[in-house]
Parts: sequence; C-alpha cells; structure tokens
Amino acid sequence: MKQVVFGFLGTTLDQRGRKEPLKRWRPSVSLCRHEDLPVDRLELIHGAKSLGLAEQVVEDIAAVSPKTRVHLHCIPFEDPWDFAEMYTKLSDFVRSYNFDPDTEDYFVNITTGTHVAQICWFLLTEARFVPAQLLQLSPPRRLPSGQYDATAAGHYSIIDLDLSRYEQIATRFAAEREVAASFLKSGIDTRNPAFNAMIDEIEKVAIRSRAPVLLTGPTGAGKSQLARRIFELKKSLRQVTGPFVEVNCATLRGDQAMSTLFGHVKGAFTGALSARAGLMKSAHNGVLFLDEIGELGLDEQAMCLRAIEEKSFLPVGSDKEQGSDFQLIAGTNQDLPQRVREGRFREDLLARLNLWTFRLPALKDRREDIEPNVDFELKRYCDQEARNVTFNKEARDSYLKFATSAEGIWAANFRDLSASITRMATFSPQGRITQATVRDELSRLRHRWQSDPASASNVELALCEVLPPAQVEEIDPFDRAQLAAVIETCRKYNSLSAAGRKLFAVSRRRKSTANDADRLRKYLQRFGLRFEDLA
Repeated sequence: MKQVVFGFLGTTLDQRGRKEPLKRWRPSVSLCRHEDLPVDRLELIHGAKSLGLAEQVVEDIAAVSPKTRVHLHCIPFEDPWDFAEMYTKLSDFVRSYNFDPDTEDYFVNITTGTHVAQICWFLLTEARFVPAQLLQLSPPRRLPSGQYDATAAGHYSIIDLDLSRYEQIATRFAAEREVAASFLKSGIDTRNPAFNAMIDEIEKVAIRSRAPVLLTGPTGAGKSQLARRIFELKKSLRQVTGPFVEVNCATLRGDQAMSTLFGHVKGAFTGALSARAGLMKSAHNGVLFLDEIGELGLDEQAMCLRAIEEKSFLPVGSDKEQGSDFQLIAGTNQDLPQRVREGRFREDLLARLNLWTFRLPALKDRREDIEPNVDFELKRYCDQEARNVTFNKEARDSYLKFATSAEGIWAANFRDLSASITRMATFSPQGRITQATVRDELSRLRHRWQSDPASASNVELALCEVLPPAQVEEIDPFDRAQLAAVIETCRKYNSLSAAGRKLFAVSRRRKSTANDADRLRKYLQRFGLRFEDLA
C-alpha cells in the first residue's frame, strides 16, 4: 500500500533557516524523513502568495526523500481564519479528489495550517469525506547548542478517528451514554428490556435531533416527566438555553387556546386589556411540551404546524408575525391516526410529528419495573416531607406480590402508584409501613379500580375474583375479555340453562338442537370454573 499524506504548507514553520536550512525543523520536510513512515506522495496545499516557499519545500523534500512525489495544490483563501470559507474550499477539494483506499493509505497532517484549517480537517475526516487518519508531528529535542539535530526527523503520532479502537474512550462514551439513559429514567434502575431499549433510542434522538418528538401512551405512563427529563438532558449539554414550557391542551378552548399558545395584542377580543406573549414565544430557544395535543382544535393545529415549520406565527389580533425557535415535544393518549380518519386531527401535522414517535407502556405491562419504582416513589416522598419512612419486610413482600400480580391493575399507571405510596407513608406509624397499613391500602386500590366504570382493567379485576392471579396472567387478553363477559352474564341468572340461552341466543336459531347449558358448562370447565361458584 502506498502512503499518501495531505497537509497545508506551513507559511512560518516550513520556512528555511537563514544560515543552515537543514538544521531547522520544518514539519513538511521532516515528515518525509521518517523511515518507519515512508511517504510516497505528499499532497501539499498552499495559498497564492506562497508558491515560492512551496517550491523550496519541494526541492528540500527531494534532497531528503527522493522517492516522495510532491503535488502542489494552490487554493486561494481570502481569510484562512474564516471557518465557512475554509470548510467550503477544503470540502470542494476533497470531493474532487480521486481516492483509492484499496491501494493507498491516507493521512492528514494537522501540524501545519491555521487552527480553523485543523478543525476543518478533523470534521472532514471524522465524516469520512477523507478516508484517512490524522497525523500529528512534533520536533526532535534540541541539542545543547540550541539547534535541532539535522539527522533527526522528530516524532509523529497517528490518530485514528475510529473511536471503537480506543478502549478507554469507548468505555467512557459507553459510561456517558449510560448516565444519559439513567438520567432520562430519573435514576430508576428499570429492568424491562423493551422500555430500556426505547430509552436508549430516545437518548440518541434527544442529543442528535431538534425535530419534534411525539410521546404516546396511556394517561399516567410518565409522558410529562420524560419530556421534562429530555429538556434537562439537552440543557445540560447546552443544546437549549431557553425554558421548559408545558401546557395541557385539554384545558384550552376557543379564543383562550389561541391566546394561550400564540399570545394576543391589546384589544384583540373582549377582556384583552393588555398584550400577552403566549407560550410559544415564551419557549424561545427552549422546549415546548404540548400534552394531550389531540385535544387541540383544527385551527390551533394549523397554527402549530406553521409555527413548527416556519418558526413564526401571528398573535391573536395582530398583523405582525412573531418568531420563536423552540423544539416541540407532544404527548397524547389518543390514537391520532384514528382521529385523522375522523377528521378531528390534521394529517399534515401528524406527519410532521411522526418522525420520532415513542409509545410509553402502561405500568402493568412493565411489572418487573414496579419494585424499583416503589423504591423511587418512597424516596421521593421522604425527600419532599423530610421524613424517613421504610417498609418492614413482610409488608414490602405483600405489597410487591399484589403490585406485580394480575390483580394489580394500576389503572392510572404511575399516578396510582405514587398516590398509593404517599398514602401508606402518611399512615405509617413511627415511619414503618406495616402489614396492616398494606392491607388497608390494597383494599382501597381494589375498591377504586372496581368502582371505576370507565376502566377497561375491570376485566382483569373480574377474573381475579374467581381465578388465582397467576392463572389470569396465563390467559390471552382476547380470552380474558370473553371470559369476563361470560362471568358477568352468569351472575345475572339463576340457572346454567338461562345463562346459556342468553349467551348462545344467535347460534341457537341456526341449530335448534344445541344444548346451551352443556356448551356453557364445557366452556367454564376450560378455566376450572363451575356455574355454581359464579351465580
């Protein structure tokens, strides 16, 4: 393989000494004197005013390394310290260069050139526009006379930007990513593999992208908390300087919605006694979190889309646009594609939000994460109330057994869990949560979940009343819903036949000889149940 080096002519460092030119360390010349790094070709870049010096360097390289071919490239720079000019011209140069990595090894000498040039070389090499390694040169030690040894080439080091080869750096990067992911999880040692994988993806998106992020999932799954943690992560990395602005779109209606989001001018509507900036303006250079975005009206959605795409909007009653550069995080517990089909959500806004969509699972779908979240909620209570509260072992075991079983519905997800821990900690005698405290709390939770008619989780509650929780967990969700409906019907009738006639009313008309009672009995036996135990 041939060794090819790219570099700038050093307008100062590569100058010849006045009396003894070869006793002066000159990086471009000394580069070609290393026996263990033979340079077959040097691609030397110089400015229009440095052609004479470049030709001297070519002459001196020929004297110390006759086998090295030097190609001069004149790139005129109006200002070698101007980043935009330097990057543009270097980028054009390397894009037009005919690289052949199969037969040549490439190096970029970052010893010469301005600091701006060195940064541009680094960026182009890191992005693999230049398939090379970086080369750093340093002079030999001076002799007692103060001069350099004319026979010494100095030293060099090669920097490979494939960071995976640097175990120490790779370990540090992995640790930093772990810290960032832990930060997004509020330091909770979550164990659910799917949730942890999602957090890893969100961490990458939060650091690398300013595009809108859509967080979906049931109420109480932690969308608001995660949005704030994303903001805090970006702020710690100095990617945002503005505030975190949160608004629940479900509370916005009519003129209030437009005014709250986009602001208004004085006199824009009845009661507008003074101007208002609006939350989008307040979120400038920060993060705007629109929770329950599916509740916004179509007019507000259209304004939001424009604000996202053009970074500008019109306050209510104003004919002068306002600008605001923010990153949007949206949250919803609704099926937005379904709302699009119903004409209640703009398709173009969903398309804009849908680049990064993450669905947060319900707490009951992350049962292995309940224990660390119990510890987190208890610690948070202790910090807020400046009071130390702990479980005794039996009470903790009882609570976790219930919480992680199918009987633990957690209809409101983390809100239920947080409220539950707060109640037990508040009622704990002498700062100890006892078995009695846990029993009372489990009774409250069962009653609350069972009395909530809007909760689809009542299916699991109904099953847990007649089957062990472990058995319920082994039943497919499809079969759970069917079995719960059968149980509810059985409880309304006094006999197996009457319940069977109700359940099989349609199929009986097609097959008059069907034995409804026998069909129902056999269905219940599949789950180890008897009608007498349900009626």
